Amino acid sequence: MKRKTDMFDMLLIGVISLWALLIVLPFLNVVAVSFTSSREYLAKPLLLFPSKPTLKNYVDILEDARIGIGYRTTLRLLIFALPLNLFLTVTFAYGLSRKGYPGRGLIFFFVLFTMLFNGGILPMYMLMMNLGLTNTLGALVFASGVNTFYVIITRNFFSTLPDSLIESAKIDGAGEWRILWRIILPLSLPILATMTLFYTVDRWNEWWFAKIFIKSASLQPLQLVLRSMVLESNLMEKISPDTGAVIIDRERFSEGMKMSAVIITMFPVMCIFPFLQRYFVKGVLIGAIKS
Repeated sequence: MKRKTDMFDMLLIGVISLWALLIVLPFLNVVAVSFTSSREYLAKPLLLFPSKPTLKNYVDILEDARIGIGYRTTLRLLIFALPLNLFLTVTFAYGLSRKGYPGRGLIFFFVLFTMLFNGGILPMYMLMMNLGLTNTLGALVFASGVNTFYVIITRNFFSTLPDSLIESAKIDGAGEWRILWRIILPLSLPILATMTLFYTVDRWNEWWFAKIFIKSASLQPLQLVLRSMVLESNLMEKISPDTGAVIIDRERFSEGMKMSAVIITMFPVMCIFPFLQRYFVKGVLIGAIKS
């Protein structure tokens, strides 16, 4: 029995190691290509360590003034949208987690219904237009005010907390707001950290609503700016203003710029994740398993 267990453990370790390599190797390839010249990439596309690292791909992206505009808009979006997302999610989930809340089951049904069906982008655009929010940062803030899936996870986490805590606080004269801010939230650091990370990634990766609602170049978020730059880098041919002939632009390495854009996009989130990791796994497991 011991030998079978050891063989199973070794097989499990081998499978997990192989799976880890399948995840890590493509990431290393992305990093390597971002520091690679076009000549080296053409000679060896599947490389992990460039023989002659270069920062030219990053320089080609960062020297564009639109990068600064994208970072500024995305940071402003995080500052305004993230607190709103957390406030709406926490308060909505807390109300749904209270067993004596009237109409809780019906409201929860409507929450689930919106995960399967929605009105589409046209009603959303008409709503933003009537509110005068098109081509403003407010359209991005309110278009994704709350994520119903995150509400369900947070609601499930709140349901795991003992009801005796709330009953004791009510006996002492505490109201619902005081119970939420003084008792529930201090005990909910795992789910709060999880929701903060989820919403941060969502807002950081915002480009779809920006593409629809934002027309001004000075309000484009980072992801939309990088998307435009990557699409432009694919156009490796340009027209000569003198002869009208097609000239191949070999000064820029389009694949390297794509990978550089990926690293620029991922790096801030990768810096935040280690500080939230110890809460992240616990918050997701408790919020997802509890029914």
